[in-house]
Amino acid sequence: MSYRVKKLVIGKGRTVSHEQNGEWVKEYYELEIEIPEENELVIAKENAEGLLNEWLGIAEPEKPKPKWNWNPEAIPWHRVEGFRGEYERYPMEGEKAEASPDYKNLLEDLKEHNGKLSRNGFFYWLFKDSASIGRKKREAKP
Repeated sequence: MSYRVKKLVIGKGRTVSHEQNGEWVKEYYELEIEIPEENELVIAKENAEGLLNEWLGIAEPEKPKPKWNWNPEAIPWHRVEGFRGEYERYPMEGEKAEASPDYKNLLEDLKEHNGKLSRNGFFYWLFKDSASIGRKKREAKP
């Protein structure tokens, strides 16, 4: 026998104290959602919870920011003279990049940030070939 999820019912509430007049106010909302495809169950649940939190004025807990998982000093940078001065690059033009975890993770991080990001006083960018990375020391602003 197999079962198929067709509906999702989710409810959420809160009780708020009004200290001036000593009363408690209960708020409760419930949503019933039809799910066209069972594989959309998790997405539907997250969307419903978000909507209920918004109605109840409940801030979603802030997700901890992931620490970056790459060490720029483990990447063998090459000094290059460019149009706007000296910068570092890896890999060099025509060179194949060594697929180290630090290089792969930096590449992934850059792609998640539209090819540009700053970390620890350096500006990193992705070249058009989507494999070469440049970095330059950021100048301190007065």
